[in-house]
Amino acid sequence: MEFITAVAQFAWIGWIVLIAVFLVIEMLTLDFTFLMLAIGSVAGLAVDLFGAPIWLQVLVAAVVAALLIFGLRPPLLRRLRRGEDPTPTNVAALIGMAGQVVSTVTALGGLAKLSNGETWTARATASASEIQVGAPVRVDRIDGAIAYVTAVPAVSAPPEVDA
Repeated sequence: MEFITAVAQFAWIGWIVLIAVFLVIEMLTLDFTFLMLAIGSVAGLAVDLFGAPIWLQVLVAAVVAALLIFGLRPPLLRRLRRGEDPTPTNVAALIGMAGQVVSTVTALGGLAKLSNGETWTARATASASEIQVGAPVRVDRIDGAIAYVTAVPAVSAPPEVDA
């Protein structure tokens, strides 16, 4: 019983430590989740300063943090990401890119030159057994330094209409 009394008496120290830890983690992640947890901990500290029992402090902190995470965090993230460039970059930009086979591509290997000018080690996806030199391909996925490609039917010119 003495231990519980000591915990209740010094709970404010625990709340301050939690607030500090959550704020440090928030500075490292910049995702607003730990900021909301820190604000919930501030609410728990405030309730502690009014002399509430420890179970009520934890309940208030949890409710405030949950309300902030589900109510305030989504609009904050939308506002923060409003000016982002939606253009995919790096490997994500290669997915769906067109290319042409330079060296016969099989499930074990080959080479494909992508439309951005890069030549990649390529493998055929499970649906294709062998893709011949000069065939147009599309990148399905990238795994390390290997582009998994699928043959694309050549686009034929539309028939000319005589007027």
